[in-house]
Amino acid sequence: MAGPLHVPVLPTRPHAADAYRRLHPDVQRAVAPLWTLPPHAGLPPSALAVALEKDLAVVAQVQRYSPAWFDAPFAEETQTGAIASILRKAAATGPLRLVTGPGRPLAQQVSALETALRSGNGNGIGVRVRVPGEWDFAVTEQVRDLLARAGPTLRVDLLLDMAGVLADRPDAGKEALRALDALVPLAPWRTVATIAGGVRPATLDMVDPGLREEPRTDWEMWREVADSGRAYLPLLTYGDYGVLSAAALARDARSGKGGPPWGVLRYTTERSHVLVKTLAKGEGHIAHNRAAAQQLTALPDFRGAVAGAAEVWLRDCASGVGGTGNFGTWNWVGNAQHMTYVVNSLRFEQ
Repeated sequence: MAGPLHVPVLPTRPHAADAYRRLHPDVQRAVAPLWTLPPHAGLPPSALAVALEKDLAVVAQVQRYSPAWFDAPFAEETQTGAIASILRKAAATGPLRLVTGPGRPLAQQVSALETALRSGNGNGIGVRVRVPGEWDFAVTEQVRDLLARAGPTLRVDLLLDMAGVLADRPDAGKEALRALDALVPLAPWRTVATIAGGVRPATLDMVDPGLREEPRTDWEMWREVADSGRAYLPLLTYGDYGVLSAAALARDARSGKGGPPWGVLRYTTERSHVLVKTLAKGEGHIAHNRAAAQQLTALPDFRGAVAGAAEVWLRDCASGVGGTGNFGTWNWVGNAQHMTYVVNSLRFEQ
């Protein structure tokens, strides 16, 4: 592919796979997810292997024909063997590209690089560089060293992950440019994606009053980068964490005692994420959720059922002819409408 328009960071979970699967084919072809394995802290080797197989199966089911990345950034050093095994299987699963990065255990870097080199499938490897705060120029040498070990024949992608970019990081755009200025010259990158998480974790006080609008700070950062006049701008691809917070991916996969009895439906507009509370159970939860969908479909920015599968679901829920969903449904609806809107917005700018 010449390059994706959108690189969303998605968890290896059924709701995220549903969101990707339900995209219109024309939109789906423009999206290359960065599939990210969640932490599996403390699992014994046999249980870890089973969990990782399930994670890969979720992705393999929907990612048969289009390139994407497959990453395990939260793996513990004691899990190196199981992670290496699942990386080998991922490399043999269609067009999945493995990922490594500076600051990771040496064993993980070696395993990912060797697997990518030996696969012989041309998928190459993604180099995920996290910048959760100020840009550290020492990372440049770490990436240079990693590229030297990869060698000149392995195709490489730069995945600049700015992590959470909220209102408390007003200089995120400048930090992203410092990182790009240092990293872009290091290699003939096949893809250069600038990724940021602009969604806050929802709290009850945010959504209890009704509709809540949160600024798309990740998009604002992208606009600052895109308007910088850098010579490498034609190489850049927009990335984000969809409608989930960057911190959500770092939660352990095991559910524990479960979440709250309420959830959130999100809808993306030009400048904001609109949130409305949903209920998972309890008296009146069906009526409540239909009313929540009605609030979103009544927005001036609601794009109508022609926009995609998410808008169809929202319309049907609001009108009473469809179901009212659960946590997985609300997540796939949020991510599907978001990816569709982002792709169409980026196409409009071209």
